[in-house]
Amino acid sequence: MESNVIPDSIRPQRLQPGIGFGSGPTGTLRSSLRPGVTVPIAPLLPSSASLAASSGPPPPPPPLQLHSLYGGIGAGLGPGATGHCNPGNPAVLKEAVEAVVRSFAKHTQGYGRVNVVEALQEFWQMKLTRGADLRNGALVVYEMVPSNSPPYVCYVSLPGGSCFGSFQFCPTKAEARRSAAKIALMNSVFNEHPSRRITDDFIEKSVSEALASFNGNREEADNPNTGIGAFRFMLESNKGKSMLEFQELMTVFQLLHWNGSLKAMRERQCSRQEVLAHYSHRALDDDMRTQMAADWVNREQSVAGAIGQELALTERELEEARLAGRELRFYKEKKDILMLAVGQLNAANTATLPSH
Repeated sequence: MESNVIPDSIRPQRLQPGIGFGSGPTGTLRSSLRPGVTVPIAPLLPSSASLAASSGPPPPPPPLQLHSLYGGIGAGLGPGATGHCNPGNPAVLKEAVEAVVRSFAKHTQGYGRVNVVEALQEFWQMKLTRGADLRNGALVVYEMVPSNSPPYVCYVSLPGGSCFGSFQFCPTKAEARRSAAKIALMNSVFNEHPSRRITDDFIEKSVSEALASFNGNREEADNPNTGIGAFRFMLESNKGKSMLEFQELMTVFQLLHWNGSLKAMRERQCSRQEVLAHYSHRALDDDMRTQMAADWVNREQSVAGAIGQELALTERELEEARLAGRELRFYKEKKDILMLAVGQLNAANTATLPSH
């Protein structure tokens, strides 16, 4: 965005949960933050392996994008473990999604056609009835991007927090909803596969790749106060969880890094292990998101145009990730936090206008 002026047409949309950090210059980790929760989801649906196997070429696995963790490491987990849901060709992505939807219909309903919106809801309802610990229930939430003309865009948030969006050109709102449901169903089904679980072998391979990427040594991996050690600590703390569950947790740390909160904590002498242990048991909530937005308002007051520039960048990232079929919560959270900051800034400016 070239202009430093935030247009009046920007309006805060319905927000997904975000994350924030106390703004007091002398605050501590404990005094600035209140504890939340992280919801584990037990592996269910034992037939999911056959679902993936019977649908022709296996679809790409759900994404796991790890940004820098506590200013120290952004560890790639290898193409076999974390491949983005993006074969590089929209036609290939569409074919993979359709294959999983057809397979799901065959295994659950015995025929080739399925109402994918209903199927996605039934999938998560099935997980709940079989004992999955879904703290907020099994409701799948859709959100249409306001528009008076195509293409229409729809986002869908799964009960655990993962977010996906319509990945095709959608001439109608109903088609956008179906497109979002398809990519979410594919990821939901594939996420049940045993290969998507964090195991000892997975941890060792991931840490070894991280060491190779950052020219680290084995001693670093065993020290939780190093970036790679913190990464290992995170993986071991989430052993048994799925890739999507781990991605949901990592979104917290991605946002903390993006917002500069991790740097602030480090300057306040908070150890990596303390921060990791604390945030591993927190949920993204409105209070955190509001504080994060306030941080961006402060930046805007120091550097005019900061929010506008970041919002333009975030919207491009969100659009690219959506069209690639990737998990979107990190990008969506960033946009929602920035939109909330715009609302706070406009409210503050209105309050300071002279009365007539």
